[in-house]
Parts: sequence; C-alpha cells; structure tokens
Amino acid sequence: MKRTTISLLATTAALAVITGVASVAAPGGEDSPTAAKTPARLPVERSSLLCPAPSTSEIAETEYTSFTPATGNRAGSDGSGGSDASGGSDASGGASGTAELRPSASDPAAEPRKAPTDKTEKTDKTERAGAGKPAAGRGTARKPEAEKPVVSLKEPGTPATAKASGGDAPALIGTATGPLAPGWTAQQTTTVTAGEARGLLGTTCTGPDTDFWFPGASTAKERQDYVHLTNPDDTPAVVDIELYGRTGPVKTTLTDGIPVPAGASVPVLLSTLTSEAVWDLAVHVSTRSGRVGAVLRAAEDGTGSDWLAASAAPAPTAVLPGIPADAVSVRLVAFAPGDDDADLKVQLATPGGTIVPAGYETLRVKSGMTASLDLKDLTKGEAGSLILSPSRAAGRTPVVAALRVVRGKGAKQEVAFIPAAAPVGERASVADNRAGGSTLALIAPGATAQVRVTASAGTGGGTPVVKKYTVKAGTTLALTPPAPDGLRGSYALTVETESGGPVHASRMLSLPKDGIAMFTVQTLPDDRGTVSVPKAEADLSVLDD
Repeated sequence: MKRTTISLLATTAALAVITGVASVAAPGGEDSPTAAKTPARLPVERSSLLCPAPSTSEIAETEYTSFTPATGNRAGSDGSGGSDASGGSDASGGASGTAELRPSASDPAAEPRKAPTDKTEKTDKTERAGAGKPAAGRGTARKPEAEKPVVSLKEPGTPATAKASGGDAPALIGTATGPLAPGWTAQQTTTVTAGEARGLLGTTCTGPDTDFWFPGASTAKERQDYVHLTNPDDTPAVVDIELYGRTGPVKTTLTDGIPVPAGASVPVLLSTLTSEAVWDLAVHVSTRSGRVGAVLRAAEDGTGSDWLAASAAPAPTAVLPGIPADAVSVRLVAFAPGDDDADLKVQLATPGGTIVPAGYETLRVKSGMTASLDLKDLTKGEAGSLILSPSRAAGRTPVVAALRVVRGKGAKQEVAFIPAAAPVGERASVADNRAGGSTLALIAPGATAQVRVTASAGTGGGTPVVKKYTVKAGTTLALTPPAPDGLRGSYALTVETESGGPVHASRMLSLPKDGIAMFTVQTLPDDRGTVSVPKAEADLSVLDD
C-alpha cells in the first residue's frame, strides 16, 4: 500500500474520532445493541443581538439594558439559559465569555440626515428616499469611529446599562459567548418629549434571521414607517421587502433587492417604495443572501411613535398578549401568507375568562391580503389579550397579526404595538423594568399554568426576588411585577413556565411625561437558550470497504 494511502486512512480515522461519527441501525438489530437515545439539551454558548438606530431627534434620550438570567432560573433543566435560535447561536464555546453591544458600521449611501436642532422632531420624508435602491459605491461600509462596546455585561443575573443622547446614536451589533450567551437579551428604550414623533419607543433587540412579517405597518400620509435592517455578518446581505394591502400585493419600485453591507445598518422609508397610500399593510422582509435583524419604527402624526416588532411565525392560532386596561383604541391587522383564506374566531381573554367581543366574532382573511378590525376600547377598564383561532375545526391556515394600541385622550395620546407572540416556553426575559412603571401580562389560552417570575438585581443594586403565579385557563393575569429588594436603577424580569399549558406574556413599560401616557409593550417569547445535541460515538467501521 502506498504511503499516501496509509496517510489518508489515518487522517480519515482521526477525523472520525474527533467528530464522533454515530452508528445508526434499526432498533434490536445486531449492529445496534441499544436503541437511539433522546438528544441531550445543552446551553448555547454564542448569541447575536441587533439593536436599530434609536432616533433622529436631537432631544432623544436612549437607554440600553443588557441582561443574561442567572443559571438557576432555568425551569426544568440544568440551569442553563437561552438565546436567539435564528442561526445566531451554537452550542460550542469556552468556560468564560463576554456579552457586548458595539456600534455598527455606517453606510455612506444610506446615512441619515441630522434632525433639526429646534427642539422638535421634524420627520424628513426625503430621508432615505434612495435607501430602497442600489446606490453607487454601496456595499462598502465605513467603520465606526469608536470600537469600544457601548454596553458590556459582566455577569449573569445583574443587568448592565448605558445611555445615549441625541439623534446620532448608531445601530448596535452584539455578541454574547460562554455563560453569558444563554438567555441573553437587550432592551433599547428611547424617550422623545416633543415633535411629531414624540413618545416612548421601546424594542427588544432582535436576533439575525432571514424572514420577518410586520402586519400593522402603513404608507398613509399621517404615518412615517421605516424598516431598519442590520447585518451582523462579515459578508453583505441582500434583502427583499414586499408590501401587502387589503386588495393584495402593493406595487413597489423595489426590484433588485436592498444591499445591506457587512456589519452595517440601513433604514428604509416604506413610502419611498410605493406611490400608494395604504393604512393597513403587511410588510414581508426576506433575504436573498445573508441574514439581518429587522424591526419597524412607526411615527404617527398626533399620536406619537414606537417600534413594531415582527409577528410570531405564521400559525393557525395567534395570541396577542397584554392589551392595556385603559386602551382607548385597539386596531387588529391580520394577514394570511399562504394559498388559502383564513376564517378566524376572535376572542378576548379577560381576567375573568374568555369572551367573544360583541360585533367582532369572526374575521375573514383572504389569501395574500390584509384584514383589519377596529376594536375600539374593547378592554373596558380590564387588561386583556386577543386570541385568533380557526373558526372551523378543519381550518389550519397560518396567519400573522399585530395590534395598534392607543392610550390617552386628545393631544395627549400615545401609540404602541403588540405583535402576535410565541409562548414563553421554558423561560423568557425582558430587561429595563422601572419601579412602578412596569405591568406584566400573562395569558394561558388553553390549560391552566403555573409560572415563576424572577426580578433580577438592579443595575445599581438590589436583591433578586422570586414569586409564583397561577394563570387560569382562558384568562389574562395582569400584575405589577415583583421588584428586587433595595432596588437601585432598572431591573430585568424572567418568566418561567413550571407546569400546565402554554403561557404567552408581554411587559408594558409606562413612563408618563407632561400628561402624555407614554408607553411601550414588548412580548416575551422563549429565549431558546438550549439546543438538542445528539450523542455521537466514534465508529471506525465507516472506513471499511
């Protein structure tokens, strides 16, 4: 045998041992003395988060809060945590780790105009007018001047925070590794006290993905909606944006996709993509290549502004948790992305049980079209959650949905959005809670469930507190969450499902200012901090002829 052949076989055998090639055979077979075991669930050790550029207003005040739950908070597991499961996480890594949010690179062809300095926010409708079209020289991002992290988390269980002022704060790209990766989350909260887009804007920084749905967007003249696209990777991404209205697809000027340079963020003004003024839009963001984080910022004349996060993945049933008790206007927008129409039953889960709102019993959503319901002040002084489910037993058409919610009266109104939310699952966290300013909403759409809520230490000090709650089937439990003893600063909440049926959750942060009911709502989906890792064994028999 030639030396090269022997060397090749030796190398192949070594690789087989390192990678752990598994031997698979039928149960009970001669070559398989034991049946295949259920894959173990191990904590992820790398997570990615992307925060959009917070504002163009010179009077904007932004606070970033980064948090990883303590390992003891994982219900029903070994205490390991979670992260995004969109391809930004893996189950490898070292014993020590970091969690940092750093400025993104800037793309000169899509760089925002500076907001006026007259202490009001004047939305420039020409801003980003070319952001939806390929531009000469685009594809090469300019490196940020400051390479040091904006926020750096030191340990699980205690959040870290940082602040930024004005309209020049960039989008942030973050990575967590090792023990700081499982369950890592970050909140971006911005206050703008004056101008056409004043309000409290809050968003949970997102993980990178290839597909997003935003029902509830608009190109109407009284709205200025931007989709912010952030690329965390070292290679460019190409993004398509599709718009759908009540009559189907909306014709756009976008044909070649939107290039998002490596490590850069690009905001796109929706009204520059079409000449049609459409109020109830569903926006579909997908990538031809690469991954991005996507979130939509909506500014509405006279009603404020906020971030609209992507809806949960299309599914036959949608749960929209945490409609405030004092909501004066609630508008539902739903979209059926498949080939079939959806006939939906509309239910409101109240603290006392599930009811059907009079006059809004059902909603028909035609394939490829949006449908909406103006539910007005349906909560009537009690917090609630909306449940959309097939009205026929055989109906399984997937839908996406979101709510536009308004609080306050007259010129003191403020708007926020609640997208359909995935269940809490084993564990979910939300950062940046303030003493007396947070409301936690929990809904069990099916069976009764027991949950555990942990208030972390504060950013400036405090001792964690744990409380348990029972959420009855078909009800919404809205409560002032526990706060850490001796709280200083802000803190994080971690919700764990201990037993019973699925639970969906949201957190409302309310920070009234000058008589305006400023608020924002974030949902709490499972942090997916563990991944299935099948057991593998070395099998050198694969080298036999």
